Amino acid sequence: MHTDIRIDTLVPHQGTMCLWQKLLDFDAEHVRLATASHRDADNPLRSDGRLRAVHLCEYGAQAMAVHGGLLQQQGGVPRRGFLVALRDVTLHVSRIDDLPGDLHCHASLLMASESSQQYQFHISADTQLLATGRASVILQQPQSQ
Repeated sequence: MHTDIRIDTLVPHQGTMCLWQKLLDFDAEHVRLATASHRDADNPLRSDGRLRAVHLCEYGAQAMAVHGGLLQQQGGVPRRGFLVALRDVTLHVSRIDDLPGDLHCHASLLMASESSQQYQFHISADTQLLATGRASVILQQPQSQ
């Protein structure tokens, strides 16, 4: 477990668009993350002073990217992914900027092939489940050396 890893070194998202702030743990099939970025007034996903729950899909997708970056550090080939589908998304709240606790995500790799990956994510704050869903990415082919 390497919880001292800087998340912004693992994903293409930088600055305030890098939504996750803390790696809690991970293995080959799972990642757990935490953040308080939903309360930041400069969160780039805010509109009309609010951060809507639909943006938890972006939090889930970024959790996938973090996990992919961690696996690459473990000897995998660096590959960029593009989100192509969200399935079975359930939102249990309408907004998240007013939640006092940190967000926590558990993302699980469900399927991986040479060209795609599918993850399931669960996002909560304290003991309240906020969102669940599945997301699929298409992977770019690795760059030739």
